[in-house]
Amino acid sequence: MKRSREDPLKTIVTRPYKKHRGLIMGVYKLAAAAPFPNITLPTLESTSHTLGQPQEGFEWCMVVIYRGKHCPLCTRYLNQLETLKQRLHNLKVDLVAASADSREQLSEHMQQLSISFPVTYGLTVEHMHQLGLYISSPRSPQETDHPFSEPGLFVINEHGVVQVIDISNSPSFRPELETVIAGAYSGLLEHRFWST
Repeated sequence: MKRSREDPLKTIVTRPYKKHRGLIMGVYKLAAAAPFPNITLPTLESTSHTLGQPQEGFEWCMVVIYRGKHCPLCTRYLNQLETLKQRLHNLKVDLVAASADSREQLSEHMQQLSISFPVTYGLTVEHMHQLGLYISSPRSPQETDHPFSEPGLFVINEHGVVQVIDISNSPSFRPELETVIAGAYSGLLEHRFWST
């Protein structure tokens, strides 16, 4: 591995792109303690949301990247996130989700979701590479009509720096949310202690 000359905090893994069963593995992996990329995406409310930037009243932000409307495990995961949203908010952690779906696909997906946190759409392949995510191609037109990312979860502190990263190359493997909440709690306590 080597350090990027432009930003010494970003670690670049120097290996070629690989493709396995439609899954693309990029050369760049976002590292903990690196600045979170500046990515702004639209919402169904015709506003925009900058991923990783906590809204007013929050200190940290959790960004959840999901595969899209076609993934039933994503639907379940997002609905489960809603049940834990208030506990995150009590810790002053904001929450936002994003996918590569189109506006129309997200609009249809919202009919299966019972959530109140912001959900954005239009994540591009370029964004996926910036986040170091695994990228899949649809197996058929019936699945979806665009490349999509495999799951990813990021926790970003008030300075825009990545505290926690969890990425997966499979829809079946995601962090257990109760563990994420517990980790966020202990991480925030430690961070606030050393920041005082």
